[in-house]
Amino acid sequence: MGLALSLQQYERLTLGGFDFGLFDQAMRAYARFELPRSPIKNVHHEYPPEFSLLGDHFSPLIALAAPFYWLWDDPRVLLLVQAVLFALGVPLVARLARAEAAPLLSPRLAHRFTWAACLVYALGAPLLFAARAGFHEVAFAVPLFLLLFERARARAYHHMLWAGALLCLTKEDLGIVAGIFGAIVAARARKSGDGTGFRAGLVLFLAGFLASLLAVSVAVPAMGGSPGFYWQYSRLGAGPAEAFRFVVLHPLDTLGVALTPVTKSSLLLWTFGSLLFLPLGSPLVLCALPLLAERLFSDNENHWQALNHYGAFLWPVLVAASLETAGSLLRRSVRSGRWRESWNRCSLIGVAGTVLAGILVAGTGDLVGVRKWTPDEPSRALVRAAGRIPDRSTVEADNYAAPRLTGRTHVMLLDRVPRNAEWVLISTGKRVFPFTDVQQQRDRVTLLGSSGYQLVYEEQGVHLMQRISPHTRVPGSRIPGPDSVPVNDDVPKGISRRLFG
Repeated sequence: MGLALSLQQYERLTLGGFDFGLFDQAMRAYARFELPRSPIKNVHHEYPPEFSLLGDHFSPLIALAAPFYWLWDDPRVLLLVQAVLFALGVPLVARLARAEAAPLLSPRLAHRFTWAACLVYALGAPLLFAARAGFHEVAFAVPLFLLLFERARARAYHHMLWAGALLCLTKEDLGIVAGIFGAIVAARARKSGDGTGFRAGLVLFLAGFLASLLAVSVAVPAMGGSPGFYWQYSRLGAGPAEAFRFVVLHPLDTLGVALTPVTKSSLLLWTFGSLLFLPLGSPLVLCALPLLAERLFSDNENHWQALNHYGAFLWPVLVAASLETAGSLLRRSVRSGRWRESWNRCSLIGVAGTVLAGILVAGTGDLVGVRKWTPDEPSRALVRAAGRIPDRSTVEADNYAAPRLTGRTHVMLLDRVPRNAEWVLISTGKRVFPFTDVQQQRDRVTLLGSSGYQLVYEEQGVHLMQRISPHTRVPGSRIPGPDSVPVNDDVPKGISRRLFG
């Protein structure tokens, strides 16, 4: 279902240059054995030319998807890879579920329990939302989290450490999560007298935090990035040190920042309520705290919504924690002697509610019907206009047209700064990221027309413009140079009024 949602969004031109197109550019570079540079990302955020995406998020593990481009040279390869990686989590969830149920239930009931757990995981809203948003490094994080938990549950500690190492290479902040899990493993092993488990947990704890520290302070700057680029926590302080002092000295104010406005409180209720608050019964929920804190304390209102891919990082943690809590409740029910009727009833209601919530809020009903797979007329005009641009041209492209051009042209994102590209593809029917209103897009058309660009195609508000002379210079245009200072986007206020957009 997730793959169908991804492909549908691609067909309808709702996957943009940010972030789908930039990942396509980066993966093509990996496939050529180059650093993952993306003109869409680099130019838009004014990074110096030597910048690579490893300086944005330290995610070298995603290079494993690059060889698939040798088989099929198409951005939809990334959607297929992500769907397969999400699917790899199913057998891992099954193993975790069987480990909880098999010692307590008959084979038949344990089988049902396992199937229910797999359905909850696979049809959960966070994975479906991530599928709708295109490809992100979360595709690798989801199965690796589950592998980490499953290997620890099986006491295969060497495998657990390898899974933790791979997780640290998936995104720079995931080492913190791995470190917290290592502390949980060490505490549990010490309580049970498992010396090997204690040592392995301690290694994971130390190595996880060290990996995140090195990724942020060494690897990101080495790749041309700025460690403070994503510091979007102004209500806590101007940097990590100020934020730490604020949290320690003002705990009530910190709680207020995390819970207001109401969208943040709704996010917390949705995150745990969609799994009947079962994650709260397991220490594994501690692994979710850093990922939740990144969103709840953020100034970026996009982080407060349940949409996009952010919730998918949490999903394997929450599912694994829910299974542990369910196993604990099951053991209590068996000891009380009243387990069969109450357990069957509660589990049926819980599974049905969680699965239905995921299916309904993720818009899977749109999969039914040919018209839901067909782009609207302005989107079709974008595709036709993109088809007129010659191969190997330099293009400033509308956000939603960019993924259709990354495979054969040098694409930059059309933004508020002109770049003097050979071709400019712009739509004026609705506001398109990163413009703040439609009038800015219309003003760009006027500016280009008065600065030496010729209109070669116009339909449904879509304008394709060609630079007449290589000496043309649009007023205010620039391309980032070696001394360029990165600039982040201004996120419009009020975009998070609703939890689901």
